[in-house]
Amino acid sequence: MSAPTSATTRDRLAALPEADAPVRPLRMRLTAFAITIGGLLFGYDTGVIAGALPYMTRPADQGGLDLTVQAEGLVTSSLLVGAALGALLAGRLADRHGRRRTVLGLAVVFLVGALGTALAPGLTAMVVARVVLGLAVGGASSTVPVFLAELAPKEKRGTYVAVDQLMIVTGQLLAYTTNAVLANTVDSPHTWRYMLAAASVPAVALWIGVHFVPETSRWYAARARYGEALTTLRRSRPAGHDSLGELMEIVAVTRAEEGRERYGWRELRLPWVRRLLVVGIGIAVIQQVSGVNTIMYYAPLLLELTGLATDAALTATIANGVVSVVGALIGLRIVRRLPRRTMLLVGQAGILVALLALSGVFALAVEPALTADGVPPVGASYAVLAFMLVFLLFQQAALSPVTWVMLSEVFPLQLRGLGMGVAVFLHWCVNAAISFAFPVLVAAVGGATTFLAFAVVNVGAIVFARRMIPETSGRSLEELEADFRLRFAPAR
Repeated sequence: MSAPTSATTRDRLAALPEADAPVRPLRMRLTAFAITIGGLLFGYDTGVIAGALPYMTRPADQGGLDLTVQAEGLVTSSLLVGAALGALLAGRLADRHGRRRTVLGLAVVFLVGALGTALAPGLTAMVVARVVLGLAVGGASSTVPVFLAELAPKEKRGTYVAVDQLMIVTGQLLAYTTNAVLANTVDSPHTWRYMLAAASVPAVALWIGVHFVPETSRWYAARARYGEALTTLRRSRPAGHDSLGELMEIVAVTRAEEGRERYGWRELRLPWVRRLLVVGIGIAVIQQVSGVNTIMYYAPLLLELTGLATDAALTATIANGVVSVVGALIGLRIVRRLPRRTMLLVGQAGILVALLALSGVFALAVEPALTADGVPPVGASYAVLAFMLVFLLFQQAALSPVTWVMLSEVFPLQLRGLGMGVAVFLHWCVNAAISFAFPVLVAAVGGATTFLAFAVVNVGAIVFARRMIPETSGRSLEELEADFRLRFAPAR
């Protein structure tokens, strides 16, 4: 069906058979839950390896894979490599085949990856399976927020997209809890296989749940499938909502793209597109340069350096998961009330204070004791733990949820999948680089200098956010696109 002309847009859309056909209302909360099972899998699969690795390092005759230290790093990082590739590929697939079909495909990849890691007979098979699993993790991280943003009404868009962040940290907490339960209840050398295989259950749930979710109206409209677009709008909006008017707004944007090829790599040379891509990449990278995964991945190592016993350090890791979930719940409540940019800057400011405090504790209490071959005072352990939890509270309540919300909003319709893919690809690349570099830096220059370096980087991130990132709350995706075109297009 061709795009309606401006003079008759509403009449022609109102004449569509779908305009008066009865529809079954879509329960947006259940819809968001079904879609964000992808986020739950994201969190579970990135968190479960911490509990599985100790078993995997055991000799083969004890049920392990006899991993060396280098092999441990390879197994851990292989998922991040797959995630970077998955984020890049899924964006293009979501633009071409739709958000719904892409997530359905990702559910299958999640299942194959989970079973592959659980059944891996050796290192090579494990690395391959982890890369496959990473493809799904990265694909979910770039596709699920866009899927939610395009389905949700503009006044609730931030809340529904923030649900994804809540599900990610819930998945991490679920992984920590599952690891602990299995380790204490299953007397088997293959306990680690059960930990990894458990991810297959939510993968099946994701595949089933998304079958009951429609494709987004914006994706349909971009392909001139206006009847289906109207049906999705009518199903996902409250009674009395002007679905025809909203579809007209969407059509106006898609009409502006008529006669053009879909945005691809060539269009990234356009100044306004390139500027938006820089903004999107900046948003994605800011979340990682905060140093969040140095806390999530290496908290036990840091706490052991302060003199805390191993058991207590592992318990603190569970505390990280609990605080992350609490923070995500807070973020879910405030994302509708605070402007996105303000929320981002508040989160960055809180993280900066926590990083400076961590650097101070290491400089004043931990490292002097270690240099003198002594044991740091007990108070240092509690101080490091406290500031780590403060860090995570600001990260998960402000910075992380608003990151994914804004990433789902800043890219224009025709570039949304590709732009999200590129931004999240670099997000995962920075994640991998920081994850590799952090233990090396701590060993080489100490925790004080390392956290101080992160604090300096975060000062730069705050300057970037204040100067470059626009406000996106309170407006439809189409209004944002029109504003970005006007703001970032070169003057003629």
